Amino acid sequence: MDPLQRVDLSSGSRKIEFSYSVRWLHTDVPFEERMNRYAQYSFLPQSFEIHWLSIINSFVLVLLLTGFLAIILMRVLKNDFSRYTRANEDLEDDEEETGWKLVHGDVFRLPPCFSIFCAYVGTGAQLFTLVVFILVLAVMNMFYPGNRGAMYTAAIVLYALTAGTAGFVSAHLYCRLSGSESARWAWNLVLSATLFPGPVFLMFCFLNTVAIMYNSQAALPFGTILVIMVIWALVTLPLTIIGGIAGRNMAKGKDFDTPCRTNKIPREIPPVPWYRQGPCQVFMAGFLPFSAIYIELHYIFASVWGHKLYTLYGILFIAFTMLVIVTSFITIALTYFQLAIEDHRWWWRSLFSGGSTGIFVYAYCFFYYFGRSGMFGFLQTSFFFGYMLLASYAAFIMLGTIGFLSSLVFVRRIYRAIKCD
Repeated sequence: MDPLQRVDLSSGSRKIEFSYSVRWLHTDVPFEERMNRYAQYSFLPQSFEIHWLSIINSFVLVLLLTGFLAIILMRVLKNDFSRYTRANEDLEDDEEETGWKLVHGDVFRLPPCFSIFCAYVGTGAQLFTLVVFILVLAVMNMFYPGNRGAMYTAAIVLYALTAGTAGFVSAHLYCRLSGSESARWAWNLVLSATLFPGPVFLMFCFLNTVAIMYNSQAALPFGTILVIMVIWALVTLPLTIIGGIAGRNMAKGKDFDTPCRTNKIPREIPPVPWYRQGPCQVFMAGFLPFSAIYIELHYIFASVWGHKLYTLYGILFIAFTMLVIVTSFITIALTYFQLAIEDHRWWWRSLFSGGSTGIFVYAYCFFYYFGRSGMFGFLQTSFFFGYMLLASYAAFIMLGTIGFLSSLVFVRRIYRAIKCD
């Protein structure tokens, strides 16, 4: 058969033999450095320039947002403090209070389903710790560019080892809110141990079944699945319980230390325009942080789902830092505006506002899949959208925790600065 001749495979099946030749060349380049020539793709002038333009764009966004929020909030809060101080000193002033001070008796009211809420916060703290560890290891060049599975293996091991963070934060917050003698704190630990691994396991079972149906090599063997389950049962779960016990013991004898007493009857929330309601607030909170990581997100997708190598971990670490800062500031601002219209339901709202960037990330998946990836078929579609759903869910939990904790610090500080009856 002529190797240059085209073979017609449209009718029936034919047996085709392929052959290739190999020539061995001696090289003095060490094995650890042989992938460097391929990893230099990220350092090409045009690619490197795009990365730095993305960082500059994110940095400018952080400066503008920080400056804007600092000026606006400082001026507004200064006026609020002055007005509330004058109102307290002038006992004959019958002017009705308005604004965020009016909800001081409800702002620290326990959120609905606060056991699940605490589990989300604990899981988000664990995922944040996990991402920081992975980025630090990547910046230290601990991951060999040619071994694409090294980072995934490190993520599984580090997730198991950081499980104590989820248990500690979740149980500590739960016991501070409900009291350390609450009998349901153990249920809170169960939620913390399954809130993220549960959806991951269900999605993995579905995707692995699809891979087996297609006889794909992406299907993990039973032995590997068993090892992962053993790691969760013998490492992740015990560390979560140990962290929860430590968090509960640290919370003993301590209340939530709220600056204001909580009223027994919740205050009625006045109606607000549609553009100041939850959906618009969540959309705004997710759009700005997403715009700070949009460029880097494209290269990450090309590395994970394409044939590119991503080695600019220093720039990625900077982009992640920018993302955390923008998420914190935008959530604080939106929490203040929510309290200013006398809406005290800020607990879940701050978590959803901070985590809404994960929704934008998943929306970007549709653009990348249909516009950039070139993938097709049920197998590739299910793998792409299935795993990206888990990644977006993890981003939602992590950034939501950052948004809530930032808002919590802000709310406690402003209510400590005024005199509450």
